[in-house]
Amino acid sequence: MRIPVSILLASVASAASAAPANLQGNATAILRQDVPADGPGVSAVISENGRIVWSGAAGRADLASKAPIGPGSVFRYASITKQFTAALTLKLVEEGRLSLDDTLGKLLPAETPAAWHPVTVRQLLDHTSGIPSYTGKPGWMLEANTSRAFTTQGLSDITRDMPMEFAPGTSWNYNNTGYVLLSAIAEKLTGKPWYVALREKVTGPLGLASIRCGCEPGPAVVAGYTQGGKPSQRIDMTVPSGAGALVGTAGDLARWGAALHGGKVLKPATYQAMITPTGAGASAPLKYGFGLVRGEVRGLPTIGHNGGIFGFNTESLYAPDRKLFVAVLSNSDAREPGADTTARRLLASAAGVAYPVMTAQALDPKAVEPFLGIYKFPEAERRLMLRDGKLFTQRSGGEALEVSPAGNGRYFYGPSSLSYFDLARGADGKAVMRFYPNGALKADQGVWTSAAPVEAAAVALSPADRAAMAGIYEMGPVTMTIADTGTGLTGQLTGQQPIALSATGRRELRTVGIDARMVFEEADGKVVRVVLHQNGRTIPFERKP
Repeated sequence: MRIPVSILLASVASAASAAPANLQGNATAILRQDVPADGPGVSAVISENGRIVWSGAAGRADLASKAPIGPGSVFRYASITKQFTAALTLKLVEEGRLSLDDTLGKLLPAETPAAWHPVTVRQLLDHTSGIPSYTGKPGWMLEANTSRAFTTQGLSDITRDMPMEFAPGTSWNYNNTGYVLLSAIAEKLTGKPWYVALREKVTGPLGLASIRCGCEPGPAVVAGYTQGGKPSQRIDMTVPSGAGALVGTAGDLARWGAALHGGKVLKPATYQAMITPTGAGASAPLKYGFGLVRGEVRGLPTIGHNGGIFGFNTESLYAPDRKLFVAVLSNSDAREPGADTTARRLLASAAGVAYPVMTAQALDPKAVEPFLGIYKFPEAERRLMLRDGKLFTQRSGGEALEVSPAGNGRYFYGPSSLSYFDLARGADGKAVMRFYPNGALKADQGVWTSAAPVEAAAVALSPADRAAMAGIYEMGPVTMTIADTGTGLTGQLTGQQPIALSATGRRELRTVGIDARMVFEEADGKVVRVVLHQNGRTIPFERKP
């Protein structure tokens, strides 16, 4: 059973819209498909040429009272906040209050350590500063910390004694402390809290009344949930600061998108700088500008940003070639499919390039057996495997994912993924896998190279061997915790869930379901480090005393 979806439609003249005539029904169907009954839900919106052409809401704003989510429901925006903080910073640049090349040594000399002083505003904006992020500090993101109120200075002080991750401008790493520091700069230049300056200079003139810092009084935010529909970890909304503290409605987010991308917020040259990744930001896994990421949905170039915070998952996407904007706000940090998947489906449907609809069929093991093995792609390998009558693929260094047949040689990963692949024979008769990542229109082709090697048999570890390896290991700001469960071992990296480990030797483990192995090294009869081998990389973690 799925709950009814409430729909609000803007009055839009058909001549002004290039969206498909059946957009209303298609968008509603996507929301019904993606949102389970009686659980946390979403508020979503589609705008075209700056006008809302569809909005919908589904699910519960509060599971206890069963209050429904509506178009006026207020959500945490999470890291979508970054584009607002970036816009505020750029407004101050346009006013001549600072330059993108100004350094922390000039702007915040007393508030920051000397090691941070060479970092520029530009590097804070595009995550190339090398400053360690407070949300990545081992052991910090516990409720005992996140439930407390912090000042902007207090947040930036959390990692001030940690070493730089890299020299400023030489690499890229997503960094929440960078946006806290941008908030601090705005506060110092304006003499007001960053969110007050944002309202006065940016959101207020645009009439975006619902958008505010979650630390301010205002209409109640919908309840946030996590795995199993449980209430999420508590977080005081001073903690995310300019990196993720804004709240608001989906409708105001669409109006923001129309203003930002329609030239009503920044001068043309400033806006181009905001959406154009440069330097290390251009070669990063995310093509990152200033608070915005360049991407693609079904061949359409996109500009946007997603967000994740305790209890919430969000996505915003703008397709400049079609002037389409989509926002999806969810009040669960564990909902599958996530806000990003739902947003992509909505955008593709609105643009007339909808993702193919696939229905799982019964698996015929005999039909797939000739295709089992390893496929070589330009950048990685994928294994196709049968386990206990189920079909899986596994990218080198990744986890094994179950796939279902959709017919005619096509296989997909279920409703939480947009990726799928076709199995066929090439002109030379060899098996090929044509993989469509995130439903891309053009496939990446992998060629069958060999049968998958037989995995080494698991061995039993003695209690003494388990105890010898259990402990905390560190590699820079990242920790790996090896825990003894009493019957086996688990491994957990900072910010991730524990993963079961299987022993293939007295001091060698493999991750269950993920293509990785760990080798423990000894000195003077004691385990002193673990070396993680994954995706062609060798990463040593030193044991913490």
